[in-house]
Amino acid sequence: MIISVIRTVLLYIVIILAIRIMGKRQIGELQTSELVVTLLISDIAAIPMQDTEQSLLSGIVPILILIACEIVISVLMMKRAGFRRLICGKPVIIISDGKIDQTAMYRLRMSTEDLSEELRQQGVFNIEDVSFAIVETNGKLSVLKKPEKDTPTAEDLSIKIEDKGIEAVVISDGEISKYSLKVCRLDREWVFKQLKKENVDIKDVFLMIANRNGEYKIIEKERTG
Repeated sequence: MIISVIRTVLLYIVIILAIRIMGKRQIGELQTSELVVTLLISDIAAIPMQDTEQSLLSGIVPILILIACEIVISVLMMKRAGFRRLICGKPVIIISDGKIDQTAMYRLRMSTEDLSEELRQQGVFNIEDVSFAIVETNGKLSVLKKPEKDTPTAEDLSIKIEDKGIEAVVISDGEISKYSLKVCRLDREWVFKQLKKENVDIKDVFLMIANRNGEYKIIEKERTG
């Protein structure tokens, strides 16, 4: 039993490292080769987890080989556009200048219901509002609305908006994030100064968010009992 637990934990760590090496992508954003590697890794790892008679290396070695192959393929796709198109395909325009390309939809085996659902997920509820729609190589739909149907920007309205930078979590459950402080161009001294001003102890902070302008919000932990 203990051996099974140890083997499972080791394989779990190896898989996490493998996925980290492949990069930060969600399942829906995986390219063809990445999806294949991910599925193979899950199948290969399951064998030594379930069968303790199998050598642990029989699971780890194939996983490492697959990751090496994925890295090589990724480099080749970066260097060679033709190789990338061979592995991942190419984007397909299904709406051009507001007109649906029915041939492209048939080729993708994409129904009108599929198209409408994808458009709704992009915040578009009327096909007539679309100027261009492109099915990307990862299967996601990119949409460009017609200019008269698109939401105007502050620049379009000649409105100047102050850039406050990114808002980041500087304290989470009583722990200060050095990375977030760096992003916000703040320091620990500033954090404790604000906590003192609000008369709050850091261990009582559930969440503190801030931006580089020094604007912040503190949410204290709920009292229990």
